[in-house]
Amino acid sequence: MSHSDSCSPKQHVHELLGSTRISGCCDWAHNHRFATVSGEAIPCEGSHVHEVKFYTDSCNGHNHEFCGTTVKAKEVGDGRHVHFIEGCTSEKDHHKHEFIAATLIENPVCEK
Repeated sequence: MSHSDSCSPKQHVHELLGSTRISGCCDWAHNHRFATVSGEAIPCEGSHVHEVKFYTDSCNGHNHEFCGTTVKAKEVGDGRHVHFIEGCTSEKDHHKHEFIAATLIENPVCEK
């Protein structure tokens, strides 16, 4: 794959990292962190979306899983874009966590 192919705006992925909202109460109140890379771009209504899958870090002896899809691309200038995603993790130990996150800009150092 040539350098220009690896920086193609059509075939790309995004980094995604964040924290879940706090769940539980008292001594069990906690949140989790996550970091992942999205799947390749999937065409959608004149734009595109990305599939996202991750496991959170472990806290209080458990972690959570998430599988979902971003919203369509949001332009941020200079021909770059991000995607927003919100959802809820899988349930573990009788609770789950909500989160809202944005991907990092795609190909931040590649030439257009």
